[in-house]
Order: sequence, then C-alpha cells, then structure tokens
Amino acid sequence: MFLHIGNDVVIPLKDVIAILDIETTTISKDTREFLKIAEEEGFVETVSEDMPKTFIITETVDKKSKIYLTPISSVTLQKRANFLQNLSSFEL
Repeated sequence: MFLHIGNDVVIPLKDVIAILDIETTTISKDTREFLKIAEEEGFVETVSEDMPKTFIITETVDKKSKIYLTPISSVTLQKRANFLQNLSSFEL
C-alpha cells in the first residue's frame, strides 16, 4: 500500500516510521536541530512549495532514511494511513 502525501507523491506505507505535526513538534530545540541536520545532509524532500504542516520520517528496505515535508495535515495523513491499513487487513 502507498500513502499519498501531496503533489502526486506517494510513499510505501511500510516505510513510514512517523507522521509528525511541524507546529507542535518544532517547539523542541532537539526537533529543530534534527530537521536542520537532516536537511544539510540531504535527507529532506519538500513535496510542495506550500508551507509544510507535517514531516514524515521514512526508512527504506536498504536502511536509507528520508524525511518528507508536506502541506497536508498530520491528522489527514494519519487517517489515510489507518484507512489503508484497515483496507489491507480486510478479508473477503
């Protein structure tokens, strides 16, 4: 299953580690520092030119990390992820 995170970008749901609200999590200096370092090291991908509301931490099968910045709210993305997980567990 894939999670649509905006602007025709989809990511494998199995790669998602965390879906975090930027406004509430960047209150912490540690989170701001984490995002700054990740951006400097090339791990951050901005999905849209709109103001980001959420960042998504992912890790692929080959253990490569990537952080996506998206203008879609964390609540909406969490609902999509839960819907997809429920859909995949549905048995006919």
